[in-house]
Order: sequence, then structure tokens, then C-alpha cells
Amino acid sequence: MLIEFLKCFLIGICASAPLGPVAIFVMQKSLSDGHKAGFLTGLGATFTDTLWATIAMFALTVAEDFIFANETVILIGGGAILLGMGISMAFKDPFRRLKEDKEGGFWLKDTARTVLLGLSNPGAIAIMLALFAFFGVQVEKNDLSVAPCILAVSAGSVVYWFNFSWLFGHLRRSFKMGTLQWINRISGIIVSVIGLVLLIEGLVRLFGR
Repeated sequence: MLIEFLKCFLIGICASAPLGPVAIFVMQKSLSDGHKAGFLTGLGATFTDTLWATIAMFALTVAEDFIFANETVILIGGGAILLGMGISMAFKDPFRRLKEDKEGGFWLKDTARTVLLGLSNPGAIAIMLALFAFFGVQVEKNDLSVAPCILAVSAGSVVYWFNFSWLFGHLRRSFKMGTLQWINRISGIIVSVIGLVLLIEGLVRLFGR
């Protein structure tokens, strides 16, 4: 059981590692607002990673059918979310200061944004399935004993985002304000482009039928 737990822990780290819109968003928050803000933002990715791992284990067939049937809607919705978030990142002042009594709500909003960002990429379930196969994790979809494995995936994701946000939260001291502003804008542009591509692909599929 310990071996399976360690495998799932590594799966949680590997599933979080690819540099995509979520990582760019967490990096931007860590550089502009520090380690704590970046880590809390990254917890949104942990939630979606755990969700995809749970679906992969308990409801694989249903999940595949749902994703296939709603692929166009998911592309359009996910692309719109990414595009809006990218534009917001590109034009938002990364050095704004919030009042002390509003800080919690601010970070909660960023965590929620990351959850939406993760949910807009249901292809992440394919990554989970590939990682389960690569590490040779054997579980029964309807067996409640897989709960420790799901927790291990979540723990691996938490550890990854903690260290990721810590690194960029401390690197912010090495950047000048102007540099951080450009990183903020470039990050937003990258996310916007990814969202625009997904949105166009979804619209082409919708109107090309």
C-alpha cells in the first residue's frame, strides 16, 4: 500500500508540472503578490487535479462519454475563460495593495479562478490516465480503498504548488517593478492566445457541422 501511495504522490507532482495557463497564472501571482498568494492560487489546481484523479478512478466510462459529447461546448467555454483571464492579467496592475480586511477574499477569488481554469481543460484526465498507466497503479474504479491514493495525488499537487510558488515568490526580490509588469503582461498575452485558439477551434467545430 505504501508503494501505491508513493506512486500516486508522484502522479500528483507530475500532473501539476507541465507549464500551461495554470502554471503561468500561479507564477504571475507569486511574482506580483508573493509566496502566500501564489500558493493559495495554486490550491485551485490541486482541487481540479484531485477531481480528475477521482473521475479517472471511479467514473471513467461516464467521464469519457460526457467529455466526448460536450467537447465543443467545453472548448468554447474554456477558451472564453482563458481569454478573459489573460486579458485581465495583461492589463491589471500587479502592484495594487488591498486593505487588510479584504486580503482573504482576494486570494479566494484567485483560487476560484484557478479552479475554473483547470475545469476548462478536461483533457487533464487523459494526463492522469497516462500517469496511472506509466506508474503501474492498479485500482478498481468502484473500490473505496482507492481513497488513500486520491489523497496522495492531492498531497503531491499541494507539495508541487507550495514549492513552485515559494520559488517565484522569492525570485520577485530579484526583479525590478518594471520587469514584473512586463512579466505580468506577457503572461496575460500567452494565456489570452491559448484561450483564443481554443475558442476559435470550438467555434469552427460548432459552425462547421
